[in-house]
Order: sequence, then structure tokens, then C-alpha cells
Amino acid sequence: QVQLVESGGGLVQPGGSLRLSCAASGSISSIRAMSWYRQAPGKREMVAIITSFGSTNYADSVKGRFTISRDNAKNTVYLQMNSLKSEDTAVYYCKADLPLAIVYWGKGTLVTVSS
Repeated sequence: QVQLVESGGGLVQPGGSLRLSCAASGSISSIRAMSWYRQAPGKREMVAIITSFGSTNYADSVKGRFTISRDNAKNTVYLQMNSLKSEDTAVYYCKADLPLAIVYWGKGTLVTVSS
């Protein structure tokens, strides 16, 4: 079992920045990749992923603006979001991928980009 807790969401003006955190606990040694997804009305999107080897990948919509990183000592994955746009407004979820297609999700954190 893996438990994931997201934090760091909130209200930010267009052009602003936020950093999301995803703290993992439990069987974290089994995690093969961690990713951030977002859910807006009618749309769900994988935002960024980081593997256990440190490889990263991003959705085209966030490339150059968002950065995914991890702190192994803290068992935490971060999503640094810069130059935020109104279309980035969504609930952001953290996901952990384990072997045998086992996945765990956090409960999400709301990001609202509005003036």
C-alpha cells in the first residue's frame, strides 16, 4: 500500500507560481514512477511524470513552465508551476505507479488561476 498526500494548491493570479507537493508513505520502495495529473471539467490530463531513474516527461501544454522533481530523503515529489494561465485551473492529483499495473492516487489539491 502507498499513501499519497498532495498539498500546495490555492488561488494565484495569471503569471504567478505555485509549488505542489506530494508526500508518499507506505511501500515507497516499490514505486516505479510518480506523476501529476489534473482534472478540469470535461478534461483529464497527465501533466508530468518522473521515473525511479529520474527521467521526466511533460504534457506539451506545460513544457517550459512546469518542473517535476523529487526529494528522496523526504519521500516527496514536487511540481513547480510557473507562468500560470487560467487554463491551468484544475484539481491536481498525484499518482504512483507500481509493478503489475498497480497504481495509487492522492485525493487532489485545487489550483485556481484567476485575477
